[in-house]
Amino acid sequence: MRIWATIAAFGAMALAACQSEPLDEAAAADASFSAADVDGDNLATGGDGSNWAAVNFNYDETRFSPLDQINTDNVDELGVAWYADLPDARAQEATPIVVGNTMYLTGPWSKVFAYDAATGEPLWEFDPEVPRSVLQNLCCDAVNRGVAVWRGKLFVGTLDGRLIAIDANTGAQLWSTQTTDRERPYSITGAPRVVNNHVIIGNGGAEFGVRGYVSAYDANTGALVWRFYTVPNPEGEPDNAASDEVLRTAARTWSEEGNWRESGGGGTVWDSIVYDHELNQLYIGVGNGNPWNHGVRSDGEGDNLFLSSIVALDPDTGEYLWHYQETPGETWDYTATQQMILATLTIDGAERQVIMHAPKNGFFFVIDRGTGELISAKPFVENVNWATGYDEEGRPIENPEARFYRTGNPFIAMPGPIGAHNWQPMAFSPETGLVYIPANIVPQAFLPATEERMRAQSPIGFNTGTNLEDGMLPRDEAVVREALASVRGQLVAFDPVAGEARWTVDYPTPWNGGTLATAGGLIFQGTATGELKAYDAATGEELWSMDTGSGVLAGASTFTIDGVQHIAFTTGRGGAFTITAGTADITAGRVPNVPRLIVLRLGGNGILPETPPVDQMTLDPPESTGRPEQVATGQRLYARYCLVCHGEGAIGGGVNPDLRFSGFLRDADAWRGVILGGNLAENGMPSFREVLNRARAEAIRHYVIDKANYDLQQLRARREEAESGEAADDG
Repeated sequence: MRIWATIAAFGAMALAACQSEPLDEAAAADASFSAADVDGDNLATGGDGSNWAAVNFNYDETRFSPLDQINTDNVDELGVAWYADLPDARAQEATPIVVGNTMYLTGPWSKVFAYDAATGEPLWEFDPEVPRSVLQNLCCDAVNRGVAVWRGKLFVGTLDGRLIAIDANTGAQLWSTQTTDRERPYSITGAPRVVNNHVIIGNGGAEFGVRGYVSAYDANTGALVWRFYTVPNPEGEPDNAASDEVLRTAARTWSEEGNWRESGGGGTVWDSIVYDHELNQLYIGVGNGNPWNHGVRSDGEGDNLFLSSIVALDPDTGEYLWHYQETPGETWDYTATQQMILATLTIDGAERQVIMHAPKNGFFFVIDRGTGELISAKPFVENVNWATGYDEEGRPIENPEARFYRTGNPFIAMPGPIGAHNWQPMAFSPETGLVYIPANIVPQAFLPATEERMRAQSPIGFNTGTNLEDGMLPRDEAVVREALASVRGQLVAFDPVAGEARWTVDYPTPWNGGTLATAGGLIFQGTATGELKAYDAATGEELWSMDTGSGVLAGASTFTIDGVQHIAFTTGRGGAFTITAGTADITAGRVPNVPRLIVLRLGGNGILPETPPVDQMTLDPPESTGRPEQVATGQRLYARYCLVCHGEGAIGGGVNPDLRFSGFLRDADAWRGVILGGNLAENGMPSFREVLNRARAEAIRHYVIDKANYDLQQLRARREEAESGEAADDG
């Protein structure tokens, strides 16, 4: 492990800022509060807003701050107080945590940073030294979504499956425990939660062939307290876990001979874990199945509990309490792992303690938290087409065409696997009664595949059980442009009682940042195109915007220093959409990837560095000499093994290498050295010799060369079209 004391190498810069009036004496005195004081009492409510001690502010995960010094009248006076450049140009998905005068932040590769929240002075850095080779087990970038703070300790999950306790003052490791089987492709990207001195953590990896579970560890020692598996044991044996009894019943919802017995079934709890301090219940959101295709995974039979479900557990024992399954027989990667918010709403004249949930499948759920009863499920984005609604039994009314494995026909699902809402956190304002959702409008085609190809279980790479390669965009410029025009993002202000959007903001691209609501009547959200924006929470009117120089993915936090309200957020591009689906345009990657932590305050007069221009590489591929059948084989193999990291159509998203520009394309031996020999394994590019041979590796090379030449032709055609238009204008 490496721990650095205060060093200038962080690139942090303390900048003078105009003084603002403090909120009050009580808030100013709150600087004496420290990580040692964080426990269940202050996490229950979040306090007066002086601190932001949990990833989503409090146990209810509302992301609503009672601070109002920054408000609709003066938000246009926001400026930079200080900033710090971060070391890894990948997706920054963590909300800054602030306790007293210290800010804690995690970044890619599970690193943890501590800063003086007033000045930006770096205090320490903790690097768990995650092997870069684990990148092969990650669907969506080498990300981390934050730490949990509890009684002087920080807890962080690592990409290689460890849970680590760190001294909040010094950054020294206190204990570490391996929560996963290192022989299986598990990962951890989500933030732990601490409940009753138990650290709760899940894991990811469903697409790669694992079985999901959530675990509780003693906060003082790291000893395992309990474990709950989310899907039955494929071996049919008990696990000696808290889930044993209920999984005997759940097993009846799975087929006897489905592929799940080989693949593990999926159901990972990779993000949302919420503690209900009023009812002393723990809620976990369960992910997708493995393979995705229900027809392969479970022979098209059964609901497959507890996939795509909210499950309530006893936080002290892990005992099952109740569940609600949002997408029975999940087959479209519709996870239920998105953030849950707890609230008390007045519905039909009565107060109800509820969970509010906007998962991938496009419906907004209001669920009774005591019983799991569905109160309502209404679409929060347009054109949801896999189901028309939910019936009185709480089950979706499905479109029969959506089960593509039954019809044998392609189905263009809205939403697609990126989800109508992904990991980016939403916020709830008790003042407006609205939930503010960072939404995506991204459809995707699902196609049936041959029995042989669907059933093949690969030791490396995604296992979706679907025909991804034929779902790739065709080489038709008009079709590509039309498809891209249908893809966009939205900020949706949703009324959970009425079951409808009160207002929406459209963005040109999806994959925008999480939201923050404040008592100042504001909603803050970053965009994929490089702005932080502030909206009127009641009307959606844009009140302020700042050029950040890079995409903003995570949600911001707000806190006070000496009674003065600040806003903190990060910049940096990456994640699932950017890497895989968001790069179908041949001119993709035009937004700079600048990893940075930025802190704002009223009257801040700091200046960010000038954003460096995006590296405009020139396509210069070797001549395309592959035989048509060889190129077609390469496209199929690329979609199966390469797309998830290097982008659809071999178009990189600015995070992982864009293979169209690779120098290895000109040297077949060097290409094989990477693909088969693992020459870049330490950079996160593993050997694929378990699934590829020389001929297959060569086919992929010829496909990438052929695609690079095609894209070069299209770029030249676009340039000629633009020049012709300019000439006509001059005429």
